[in-house]
Amino acid sequence: MQVTPGEETEWAFTAEAEDVGARLDVVLARRVPTFSRNRIKDLILTGAVAINGKPVDEPKLKVKAGDELVLVAPEPVDADPEPEYTPLDILYEDEHLIVVDKPVGMVVHPAPGSLNGTLVNALLYHCGDSLRGIGGVKRPGIVHRLDKDTSGVMVAAKTDQAHQHLAAQFADHGRTGPLHRAYTAFAWGRTQQARGMVDAPLGRDPANRLKQAVRKDGREAITHYAVEARYGGEGWDITRIQCVLETGRTHQIRVHMGHIGHPLVADQLYAPGFATKVNRLPEPLRTDIATLGRQALHAAELGFEHPVTGEEMHFEAPLPPDLANLEAHLAPFDLARPS
Repeated sequence: MQVTPGEETEWAFTAEAEDVGARLDVVLARRVPTFSRNRIKDLILTGAVAINGKPVDEPKLKVKAGDELVLVAPEPVDADPEPEYTPLDILYEDEHLIVVDKPVGMVVHPAPGSLNGTLVNALLYHCGDSLRGIGGVKRPGIVHRLDKDTSGVMVAAKTDQAHQHLAAQFADHGRTGPLHRAYTAFAWGRTQQARGMVDAPLGRDPANRLKQAVRKDGREAITHYAVEARYGGEGWDITRIQCVLETGRTHQIRVHMGHIGHPLVADQLYAPGFATKVNRLPEPLRTDIATLGRQALHAAELGFEHPVTGEEMHFEAPLPPDLANLEAHLAPFDLARPS
């Protein structure tokens, strides 16, 4: 095993007899005791592990004889995030859970480069020390996540019972229960169909660890979409779409919409080639999108079963100011409006 100090540490070794046939996360947890098995699983899912030079993102993958395993992980961060006062837009709260409207720019849980100002820090302050240890030290109460630059509805658990029940619902993706996740997205172009489904497996992009990509060997990913409005003018089209997740993979909507030729407006990671389209827009739309600074995506609806009462709960969050402003400026170009 080789350890390289610095901002990132690399562990590299060849699978031995005791590793053959075992799960990848089990092998790595045994070989790299620096991290817990849960942390190892997270690292695998974020593309930090490669087998025989090829990135993998499946913790359950079985290790084979002679496999060359490499784990590249950031230096450990503070495992005990501190409470920090940050105003929260609370949509609902009881002794078991809390539902918030996460603002743009807020990271969900501490990570290298974002140790403070996260939703976890804010929840620890708001809920008190009772939240510590719920669902793990670094991510107390967190059962799902939104990207830093995606706004909208999130639920967090305040007890172990609530955490286990909610986590099970998200793991099931609503296939046998009432879990419902709907997003509002503004995408480039005019979709051919008013509604449809994207069924395309996702995995880490081998050329860029920060991105996901459609891959034959990826994890199942299914997005349902429906057109809510179409806007357009000379040389440009933008479509407002509702996306409902059947699975919950990292960057799923962003990758899937790009995969069908309609990447999200202002998505600098997955739609850099569409930046020139902004120049075709009339003002003030041109300025709106040029200054948006994040993908035009908002978690508008979240439904789930209350972990204690069994009640089906449903929450909605209105578009944040930046997307509401964009929609207002798109309204005069609504293609459904009578001329």
